[in-house]
Amino acid sequence: MAMFLHVIGHNERFRAVKERFHHSTQTIHQGFHEVLRVMMCFAREIIVPTSSTPTRNTSERHRRLMHIFPGAIGALDGTFIHAVVPVDQQTRYRGRGKGECYQNVIGICNFDMIFTFVWAGWEGIAHDSKVLKEVAFNPTSGFPFPPPDKYYLCDAAYTNTRGFMAPYLNTRYWLADFRRNRALTKEERFNHAHAQLRNIIERACGVWKCKEIVIACVAIHNFIRKYDIQDDLFTNFEQNTMVTPNVGGGGSDGQNIEGIEWGSEAR
Repeated sequence: MAMFLHVIGHNERFRAVKERFHHSTQTIHQGFHEVLRVMMCFAREIIVPTSSTPTRNTSERHRRLMHIFPGAIGALDGTFIHAVVPVDQQTRYRGRGKGECYQNVIGICNFDMIFTFVWAGWEGIAHDSKVLKEVAFNPTSGFPFPPPDKYYLCDAAYTNTRGFMAPYLNTRYWLADFRRNRALTKEERFNHAHAQLRNIIERACGVWKCKEIVIACVAIHNFIRKYDIQDDLFTNFEQNTMVTPNVGGGGSDGQNIEGIEWGSEAR
């Protein structure tokens, strides 16, 4: 298990692990894949839909934001991750540009920063909405559709429809856009609050190599979070000191979000 965590945590090659743990490359290879098989079973137990009721892990800032989106039970997003695949399968996973291979990963995270669903391994580069449609209506995926009165927060790549709340189009959205100028219009205030709450999944995602390793990493992430194990990354997230791509790690959090009135035109 230590060798497995060392490989996925530091992106180490087996040769480097061999020097550290003083085992043969064959032993490391066998041990890694044995743990990976067990992790797939563990993932089925720990990556599951959870209650929408906030727990003690939910930060005060997110509890305030959730008053604006009382029906939100999580954030949904997709990402591209580099994939290492056999040569005879690389054409299906080939992306744009330099011919590198990618897989699409889609995940749902609740507001305790726990993944409630993950689907990895979609070949190549595809639009987020296409991946969501295929995964959601795949009977083997186990996609957790929200109840009729609930919804997931998602970015503008997805359709704003029942069960999925996207931001206003053609309006400032990313937190970096609000670092110097506070939200002015109703639509901008909505998008700013939406981005702050949905940002939870941006910070939960990482970079991994293949489908099984993605799922194993998510399972370990959930284990750390569910059992309240102290971790610097989670601490930085809760203190809002973490900088992530696309969001700029900021936004005018001093804005009085509790006093926002959305009126009859609220989304």
